[in-house]
Amino acid sequence: MTGFEVLKTQFPAELRAMIGDVAARETTFGFSRVRAFRLDDGRYLKIADQPVAGSQRDLQPEAARLAWLRGRLPVPDLLYFDDQPGRQIMLITEIPGIASFNARFEGHEQQIITVLAEGLRLIHGVDVTACPFDQRLDVMIPAARRRMSAGQVDETDFDAVRQRRTAQSLYDELIATRPAETDLVLVHGDYCMPNILIDPDTRALTGFIDWGSAGVADRYLDLALAARSITYNWGAAWVAPFFAAYGLPNVDAGKIAYYQLLDEFA
Repeated sequence: MTGFEVLKTQFPAELRAMIGDVAARETTFGFSRVRAFRLDDGRYLKIADQPVAGSQRDLQPEAARLAWLRGRLPVPDLLYFDDQPGRQIMLITEIPGIASFNARFEGHEQQIITVLAEGLRLIHGVDVTACPFDQRLDVMIPAARRRMSAGQVDETDFDAVRQRRTAQSLYDELIATRPAETDLVLVHGDYCMPNILIDPDTRALTGFIDWGSAGVADRYLDLALAARSITYNWGAAWVAPFFAAYGLPNVDAGKIAYYQLLDEFA
C-alpha cells in the first residue's frame, strides 16, 4: 500500500467513499503548515494534524469561508469537511490554471499584473453587507497578541527590514502606528501571487485559492501583501504598475508598511 492508501484507512467512511480508489500525491504548493494531496481526478485534500485554532494549522476558517464564497467568486467548491479530535480534513475541487508567477508568463508581465489588479478589484467588489467574517484591526491585533504570547510567531522568518527584531517590538509598533480603517471591503487576506491562478494559454484569471484569512477589512491589507509578493517574485519595479492597474493613483505608503508589519504575526 502507498502512504496515502495507509492514511486513507484512517479517514471516516463517508470520505473514503468519496475518494474511492483514486490515487493521490502529496504536495506542499499553495498550502501553509498543513499536509495537502492532489488526487488524480483533480480534487485536493487538506489535512491539519493537531490543529491549533486561529493558526495556519486550522482548516475550519477556510472551510467556512469557501462555503460562504460559493457563487460569489471563482473559488474551490467545498466538498467535505470534518473536524475530528486531533485532525481536520477538507476535500475541495481544483481551480484550473497555474500560479500567476509561473515562468510561462515571462514576457507577459504587464498583462499578468493587470490580471492581478483586476482580480483584486473583483474580490473587493463583493457585497460585504452579510459577510460573517471580521478581519478588522480590532480582531487582528488581539489575534496577533495571542499568537505572540503562545510562541507561534517565528522571529527568524521576519521580512528583511525587520530581521533581528523581537515579536514584542513589532507588536509595540503595531499598537503605536495603528492607522484608521476607512475603506472596508472583502479582503482575501493573503493576496499573493501563488494564490491567484491564471490560464497558461489565454492568460485569463481562472480563480483564487487559500481563503482562510478572508473577511471584512481595509483594502490595504490585500494591497500590502500583493505589493510584497510582486516584489519578491518579479521585483519592486512592478508594484507601481499594479497599483495603477488597480486604480490607486495615490498610495498610502504608511498603510502598506503597517499591513506588511501585521502579517509578520500570521
